[in-house]
Formats: sequence, structure tokens, C-alpha cells
Amino acid sequence: MSPKHRNWERVVSILLLLPSILALGIFVYAFIAWTGYISLAKWDSAAPDFTFVGLRNFEHLFIGDGTDAIRFRYDLRNMVGFTAFFLLSCIIIGFGLAVLLDQRVRGEAVFRSIFLFPMAVSFIVTGVAWRWMLTPGEANDPVGVNIIFTQLGLKNLQSTWFTDPTIAYLSPDSGVGAILNSIGLGFLTTKDFGYPLAITSLVIAAMWQLSGYTMALYLAGLRSVPDELREAARMDGASEVQVYRHIILPLLQPVTLSVVIILGHISLKIFDLVVSMTGPGPGFATDVPAYNMWKTTFDATLFSQGAAIGLVLLVLVAILIIPYLRYSIRAEAQV
Repeated sequence: MSPKHRNWERVVSILLLLPSILALGIFVYAFIAWTGYISLAKWDSAAPDFTFVGLRNFEHLFIGDGTDAIRFRYDLRNMVGFTAFFLLSCIIIGFGLAVLLDQRVRGEAVFRSIFLFPMAVSFIVTGVAWRWMLTPGEANDPVGVNIIFTQLGLKNLQSTWFTDPTIAYLSPDSGVGAILNSIGLGFLTTKDFGYPLAITSLVIAAMWQLSGYTMALYLAGLRSVPDELREAARMDGASEVQVYRHIILPLLQPVTLSVVIILGHISLKIFDLVVSMTGPGPGFATDVPAYNMWKTTFDATLFSQGAAIGLVLLVLVAILIIPYLRYSIRAEAQV
């Protein structure tokens, strides 16, 4: 191939990539930069005001005492609780379903499609459907799943679901609470670091939608484990539990890492499920940063404060994504 031909191919490649690079630069990185600029300004009304105020908006969110500042800190609390239970439930259920399907059961394709079907539904539809099912109704006139519990004689399982304002937290009078107080961590024994029971409804809906996706990832990982390894372990006297514990689970660590990254960043950005299902909830019990950002920016017209919330979300997602990208790049370089 002549040098002239190679140069022409290089020019064509650059021209083909140029539209994507320009679109990415303008609609992603330029808007991130613009959001960062607005977060440092005094734009707190419908009329634009680009007066520089430094980190005042961030200071107000993290250490302010206004209702909006308290709401933002509740959002972070809710986000942590939602992410923890959402990830844990998806991993347990997804892995369990994958192990069952890996037994070569009859009709595997049908079950696989059934488990994956919720993923084809949007969070908006999921939220509306689960809102119908988890609406508690009255004590003497239950609706949704509470009717099922009533018909089965399981009234004790009836719940007020996403209307429950209860915050579960570690009591300062408990043994662990006393230890935390003695080492200066007594603030962890307050409702600000508790778990709002109402957000469990969001966890159930999100888990229903994405457990099948988690199952698909784990099933692909299980099918990539050579049968020879399992057979060798069994011939050495290992039980099935030991095979999974010492061979399969370590080999599935990259899959688990991918699940945590993918589902983790979804949970950090969760918005449409909250909009369609619960809204901010009683006492902001189901509020999340993305929903707060939307309401602050476009309903309250506090554009700079909304931009600050958006940047905090960006940093949280980056903390989750960047180590994974570095790990992936290093793994590819070692291949």
C-alpha cells in the first residue's frame, strides 16, 4: 500500500469520526462545563444572573440549615439505602436464577425470556404498575398486594408501603450505638443516617425490572466456566457448595464487578421510577438527588443550586465508573 493511499485512508477515518467527536464534545463535555460554570454563579431566579459566588451553592447544600439543604442530605441518605438494597437483591436473585437455569432445565429459553421481559419495560411503566400494586388503601379497605395478604390470612404482612414515613436507624441506647458515641461517631445514630422504609417500594420495583438482566450476565459467566474445572473438583471430592465457593464464584468476580458498576450507576441516577411511582414521599422519604435536581432547577428556578446538585451526582457516578474503566483498560493491556 502506497504512502499516499495510507494518508487518504487516515483522512477518511478522521472525517468519519469527526461528527461523533463534535457531538460528544458539544452535547456532553461542553454542557458539563456549562453546568459547572452555572453552579458557581448566583442564578436563583427565572432571570439569568452569572454573578460569581464561588462554592456558596455547594456550601449551602452540605452544611446549610434551610429546608432545601436538609432535603438534599435526606436525598443522599435515601440514595445510599436504595443503592445498597437494590444491588444486594439484584445480585442474590439474579445469581440464584442463573444457577437454576444453568442446570439445563427443560424450557430454559422460555424461563430466560420470562425473566428478561421486565427489562423491556421502561421505568415509567414499571413505576405506574407498581404504584397500583403497592398503594395501601385503608385499613378496612386494602387495595393492591394488601388484598392478597388479606385473602391469604396474612394481615401482618400488610404495609403502608411508599406512604410509610418511618425511618429505621441505629438507636443511641443500643450496644453498637453506645460504642459509636464513645468514639465520636454518635451522629451515625440519628435519623439522618437511617433507612426510610418507604424507599423499599422503589427497591422492589427496580429489583423486579433488573434482576433478569443480572441473571443474564451471571448465566453467560457460568456458561463460560469450563466443565473440566468442575469435574476435576468433583473428582477430588469437592461438594457442589465447595465447587461454587472455591471455583465458580472467584471466576465470576469480573461479572459481579460489572453488575455492581452497571446497576450502581443506574441507582445513582434513578429519576423516572421515582417520578412515576412515589414522588418525594412523606418527609422526603423517597426523594433522590436526580428528582431534587429537576424540581430545584425547573420548578423552583434555582438554576445554580440545581446545577450544583447535578455536579455532585456527576462526581458520585465518576467515583463509581472511573476505577472500573482503569481496571478494564489495564486488563485489556495485559491480554
